[in-house]
Order: sequence, then C-alpha cells, then structure tokens
Amino acid sequence: MSHLYVLYEHASGYALFRVKEFEEIGAFLTQVEQSVLDLSKFNSVVKLIAFSPFVSGLNALDNLNSISEGVLHEDLKLFLDSNLPKPSGKKDSKLQLGVADSKISAAINETTGVSCTHVGAVPEVLRGIRLHFPNLVKGLTDKSQAKAQLGLGHAYSRSKVKFNVNRVDNMIIQAINLIDQLDKDVNTFSMRIREWYSYHFPELVKIVPDNNMFAKVVKIVKNRKELSDDALEHLEEVVMDSAKAQAIIDASKSSMGMDISPIDLINIQLFSSRVIDMFDYRKNLHEYLHSKINQVAPNLSSLIGDQVAARLISHAGSLTNLAKCPASTIQILGAEKALFRALKTKSNTPKYGLIFHSSFIGRAGTTNKGRVSRYLANKCAIASRIDCFAEIPTNVFGDCLQKQVEDRLKFYESGTLPPKNAEVMQEAVLKAEETKNEIIKKDKKKKKKEKKNKKKEEKNDEEEMAVEENGVTNGNGVEEHMEDMKLDEDQVDGEDEPQPKKKKKKNKKSE
Repeated sequence: MSHLYVLYEHASGYALFRVKEFEEIGAFLTQVEQSVLDLSKFNSVVKLIAFSPFVSGLNALDNLNSISEGVLHEDLKLFLDSNLPKPSGKKDSKLQLGVADSKISAAINETTGVSCTHVGAVPEVLRGIRLHFPNLVKGLTDKSQAKAQLGLGHAYSRSKVKFNVNRVDNMIIQAINLIDQLDKDVNTFSMRIREWYSYHFPELVKIVPDNNMFAKVVKIVKNRKELSDDALEHLEEVVMDSAKAQAIIDASKSSMGMDISPIDLINIQLFSSRVIDMFDYRKNLHEYLHSKINQVAPNLSSLIGDQVAARLISHAGSLTNLAKCPASTIQILGAEKALFRALKTKSNTPKYGLIFHSSFIGRAGTTNKGRVSRYLANKCAIASRIDCFAEIPTNVFGDCLQKQVEDRLKFYESGTLPPKNAEVMQEAVLKAEETKNEIIKKDKKKKKKEKKNKKKEEKNDEEEMAVEENGVTNGNGVEEHMEDMKLDEDQVDGEDEPQPKKKKKKNKKSE
C-alpha cells in the first residue's frame, strides 16, 4: 500500500494532510475534480494531520523566501520530521509526499530522503485544500486568512523590491534609453533648424557643420543683414576659431538667401534655444550615467565603456540577468534577428552584437574581429558577475581585464605573448583586497564624523533650549523688577506729597 501525504504552504503556517485511498484517486482524476468543489466529499478524501503556524511575520517571510528559492527551511524540515510517519521495513508500504513546486520537492528529497511528487492528483488535491482551508483548520477564519495573505504578500514584494539604492540598475536602463531617444530627437530638430534657417542664410551650413554649434550661431546671428563686426567675439567663443567667425561675417554680407520677417525670426530663435537646451541636458545625462554606472557596474564600464555597458544591461533586463548569461550569448546580444535569419537560411551566424561598439573590435583586423569579440565577451561575463555579486564594488578587476584584452590585441598584431590569466587574477585579487580595506576605513571615518556632528547638533539644541528657558525666566525677573520699580516710584511719590503740607504748617507758624 502506498500512502500519500500532501504538504500545503499557507501564509499562516505549514499544514500536512493525508489523502485517503490514493490508488483509487489516482485512477479517477475526474472524480477528484468533482469532489474538490464539495466540502463534504472533500473531507472524506483528505484528513488534516498537523498544522504548524508561523511564530511571527518575519518568520513567515523567511520561510517564504526559502520556498521561492527552492531551499528547505529548518522550520519545514522540523515539521516534516516530527509529523511524517517513519518508513517501516515492509516492502509493500511506500510513502509519498505531494508538493506544489518541483524545486522544493527536490530539496526535500535530498535532505530527508522522502520521495516527493507534484504531478497526477496532487495539483487537484492542493486546489481543494486551498479552497476549503479555513474549514479544515480549527480557529482559522476567512478574515484572518485574508489578513495573513495580504500582510505576507506586501512583505514579500517589499523584500524583493528593496535593494541598495546606490546599486539600482533600473536607473541605468532608463538613462540609456533616454539618451538614445534624445539622440534621435536632437538630430531631427537640428535638421529642421538647418532647413528653416537656410532659406535666409544658406552659406552657414557649409561653414558650421556641427549641429549644436549651428544652433548657437543662429541664436547669435539672427538677421544676417544686421550682423556686424561687433559680433565677432561672440562668434569666436562659439565656433572656437577666428577664421570661421570671420568667414561667417563675410558670407552674411554676400549671401544669396531670401529676406525673413521678424515673426519668423523670433520662432527660429525660440526653436534654436530649445535645441541648445536639449544638447545641454544630453551632456548632463551622460555625466549622470557615468556616475551611476561606476556605482553599479564599475568593472564592466572600465572594460568596455559606459554606453556599451549600459546598453548590455538594458538589453539583458538587469545586471543579474546579464551575469547569468554565458559569454556566447553576451557576444550576440543585440543581433538576435541576424542570428535567427542565419539559422533559417543555414548561413554564417553573426560574430558580434552590441559589443561591436566597443573600441577593441574596431582596432582589430578583419580576420581577428571574431576572435577579439569572443575573447571580449568572455571578459564581459567575468566583469558582470563580479559587479553583481561583489559586496564592495571596485574597478580593479575591470582594469586588469582591459589590459588582458589589449595584450591579446598586441598578440594578434605582433605575436608578443600575453601574461597568464592566473598571474593577472592573483594580482587583481590582492589589489582588490587593498582597495576594499581602504574603502572600509573611509566608511568608518565618515560614520565617526557623522556621529560627532550629530552629538554637536544635539548639544547645540540643548544649549539653545536652555538659553530660551533662561530667557523666559529672565523675562519674568525683569517684569518683577519693573513692578518693584513702580512700587518704589509710588512710594517716592507718596513721600513727596506730604512735604508741601509741612511747608504749609511752617508758613502758618511763621505767620
């Protein structure tokens, strides 16, 4: 006889059920599906053996994280060891444990030795347990079940979203996508300025080919008929060449362009100022991307550059996804269409994708580009894994990997043998440890300074509070002193009043 037990992971705890008449149930799956909906029929099929509630919300979240990762938690192992019957020596008796997920079934089988299954009638039995769980466990209501599920769901989603703020790669993905979109918009807008202003001053396009510089010159020149030698200094600041600035002034005097109205000129000026602002914002965005990618993926950015590294992370979806990719997929990232086209037509597959934008492949010869791309993809995979799983990110490994790629290029060109990988990595590990120790020391010093500053601020606040309290008490003392002064004045006035009476008496006596 084979005995089937079903493990159910709920938000409130673990529950173990025993399924009656397992062989008959396995033979008639349609009957199981019908009995799932009816509670009385389902009670005859399933019996609760044990229920172990979670101690706290943190304990529940810890268990849920381990289950989602396919790891057997200590609480679950203790629960199964204490409630599952021990296998008897009989050959006919077999014990099976039904589980919802295949990963956790493999973990249970490895640690406890219990044979697990997640197919057959097990999914239908678990569906019935999920439907009638408050009625199967005493003391559990629908409201308490909903509260437990909602609280654990919010905690689990918070723990998955909550990463280190300084190492979030989502900002890199958005920044590189915005840079690509800005490049397209700036190119279209600059072409619109060229076409629009060329009706008035067509010779300016050949003198100033750069888009950003052209927009700035349009803003300075305005109406070409009003341009004089006074604007030569401003043009030299923009064009960075005195000959070009003089050529612009000379061309404006003998231009073949048509006259332009003031309203049209105002619109061109407004549009050119907008394009200049977009160029400035694009420059600031490049600086932001450089600072952000040095925090998230310093080794990858030092190996292949900021933009190529950001595009690889964006195409993979995240830094962790890129770290999971092998070197062969990193080599072809961005060339999926060409790859599938080559597989359909049975032609040569592409040698590189987004990696082609790095400077190493451009420097390599035509015969060695495939080798260099393969070697560079290998180093990119190593750098992305170091960046993803390192606790303290440093660019030491990226610099060493970059030197290795340059040495490999020299080997293909001149034949000089590069140093061995083991020696380079040993040096890189030593340098990385030194830099980590320096970073830890700097962090400790910063924390000490912050504590000192906090203590100083607290002392200053206490002194200010004491001064305010003393000011209040001094104010009361001043008021009392003023009252005393008033009383003294009254007394003086009272003493001064009878003096004329005395004088009157003396006058009477004299009389």
